[in-house]
Amino acid sequence: MAVTVYNRQKIISLPREIISLIKKGVRLCARQNGFTHPYDVWITLVDNDRIAQINEEHRNIQAPTDVLSFPLLDFSGGVLDIQPGDIDPHTKRVALGDIIISVEKAQEQADAYGHSFEREIAFLAVHGMLHLLGYDHEQPDEEKDMIQRQERVLQELNLPR
Repeated sequence: MAVTVYNRQKIISLPREIISLIKKGVRLCARQNGFTHPYDVWITLVDNDRIAQINEEHRNIQAPTDVLSFPLLDFSGGVLDIQPGDIDPHTKRVALGDIIISVEKAQEQADAYGHSFEREIAFLAVHGMLHLLGYDHEQPDEEKDMIQRQERVLQELNLPR
């Protein structure tokens, strides 16, 4: 399982431990949710200005947000529909997609919610990963399910509420 993190912001200094926590959260999320196929995920850490640009380009919303996910695969009946062409012939991994996280927004939300930056950045990474795995929160029952899945990962990471 390859999780690549690109730090493209200079607002907040991020120690290696934070990058490791993000990777660990994403891998744990996949494992807890039964995704065992080898995969690639790319996470880009940005500032509020950059995520606002991406948010406008892709969602036509002119404001920063905390996390954006860009899944590359389709789901059929709630199950990831992996086609032979989706698997890299050299690595044997499937590309799940990209997650963009605003580090600035993560810090703002951690302060507002009264918990650690570590919890918030891990939460955003896990939230993004769940979207790559086909989960959504458009309906109340879907939102409840996603919250439970996120909390299970954060509990195992020792980052409870």
